[in-house]
Amino acid sequence: MKKKDITQNADRDLFKTQVPVKSDFVDTDPWRVLRIQGEFVEGFDTLAKVGPCISVFGSARTLPGDDYYKAAEKTAALLAKSGFGIITGGGPGIMEAANKGAYEAGGLSIGCNIELPFEQEANKYQNISLKFHYFFVRKMLFVKYSIGYVIFPGGYGTLDELFESLTLSQTNKIMHFPIVLYGTPYWKGICEWIDEVLLKRHATISPEDTKLYKVVNDPQEAVDYALKIIKRDNFISKSCR
Repeated sequence: MKKKDITQNADRDLFKTQVPVKSDFVDTDPWRVLRIQGEFVEGFDTLAKVGPCISVFGSARTLPGDDYYKAAEKTAALLAKSGFGIITGGGPGIMEAANKGAYEAGGLSIGCNIELPFEQEANKYQNISLKFHYFFVRKMLFVKYSIGYVIFPGGYGTLDELFESLTLSQTNKIMHFPIVLYGTPYWKGICEWIDEVLLKRHATISPEDTKLYKVVNDPQEAVDYALKIIKRDNFISKSCR
């Protein structure tokens, strides 16, 4: 990927230690709070009435024609035909595949893009497209407007979404929704590490925490599991949480 020079990095500026210097108001924390508030308001206003959605995560680097790209496209199409909107990060790779699957199946396809140091243009398969400066605003919207996650192979960002959702579920900060990991070859090592290191060797999690997710290898299996949990726990009626 071609790296883009971003002189204004919203997240980095927010976390930077403040020093008492004279500066323009738009470079100060009070202004950033207003900008953050604006992103929340726009996101809430846009997505408040979209109905039940599933978020699909995965690498921006996965190419069309890759087996995981095809699987993400098919999974999203099946979910769309089952009445769910699809939310992604709005970029290329797995995100594009999921948006494409939902869009071409006649479903609602939502992209929540973000400014990154690497080029990430919004893919063209979106009914609703939002753009964010702050990761934490975008991540909250993924959780707030989804009643399930399907997570394909990806990098640090994908793993961040996975472990955040597991943490929120484990601590009951959200009602636990289905978390589906697609692709045993990719997830096998992480799952074994969770079982052997976190659970058995160090006891830093409980046995029930290993049941917060399920690994699948087929689009229909992913959809069936998500639907099973959603119906079992009546997430459709609880989706406005």
